[in-house]
This record gives sequence, structure tokens and C-alpha cells, in this order.
Amino acid sequence: MRAKSSAPLDAKDVRILEIVQTQGRISKKALADAIGLSLTPCFERLRRLEREGFIESYRGVIDAKRMGTFVWVHVEVTLARHRSTDFARFEAAITLLPEVLSCDAVGGGIDYVLLMVCRDVAHYQQLIDELLGREVGVETYFTYIVTKRVKDVPVIPLGLLLSR
Repeated sequence: MRAKSSAPLDAKDVRILEIVQTQGRISKKALADAIGLSLTPCFERLRRLEREGFIESYRGVIDAKRMGTFVWVHVEVTLARHRSTDFARFEAAITLLPEVLSCDAVGGGIDYVLLMVCRDVAHYQQLIDELLGREVGVETYFTYIVTKRVKDVPVIPLGLLLSR
């Protein structure tokens, strides 16, 4: 439980991180109360966690259903060639597409798994056509349209993962 050049995390640090993941706008006093510290030591811990990079940013979670109906798409991508320049070219192209919410390089027969959000299927197809037109080395791709989001929790269960 150490980052580069940082003090080890203790249970209170982990609890701060768990709370901040789900309640980024929690007041400093409420955070201190939740972990059983006075305000100043809690605030010092929070600032250290930010400074050492454990907390990258604070952001709001938008309820996409309230904004309209979107199409969520998982895409498996296999590249034609597997040189470092091929991977770099594909990854550079993907970073330019804001509709790609995540892109993971994976093992096991395919190269990447993408999660995309689009206005509709036609919008998705337009994005794929543009990507293929850029000639970034895509050999095959498989599309999976999400029919129901069963679980979508952007919170890492730190207490569970870090317990021994």
C-alpha cells in the first residue's frame, strides 16, 4: 500500500479515499467526523493524498438517463499488426474520440476493449467508419450494443482490495 516516495497508507487514509470516491463534495468537517479525526489532521491527510497523487481529481457523476437516450457500445478491436508503432497509432487515434469513454489493452486474442457512448447506432457507425478511414491498423472489430446496464459503479472497493 505505498506509492512512490510516500508514507504507507493506514486505515484512516483508505477510509478517506473510499469516502472521497463516493462523496467528492463532502465538507471537510463531515469527512473528519466520518473517519474519527479532528478537522486539521483530517485536512492534512487529504492534502497529502492529493499531493501524492492518490486523488487525481474531483468530478461530478451525471445521470445520463436524465439527459436522453444514448447507445452504450462495447467494441473488441484486433489490430492487423502488433508492432509498438501499430499500438501507438491506434491509441493516439482513440484518444481523439470523446465518445470513447474507456479503452483497455487486453490479452487473450483481442487487442483492445472499448466502451463508447453514442447518440444512436448511426452515430456509432459513423465513428467506426471514420476510425477505419484513418487506417490505424484495425483488422477486425466486434460490436456489442448494451441493452441494459446492470451495474455501473465507478468506485474502487479499496477496503476490500487492500485488506489482508
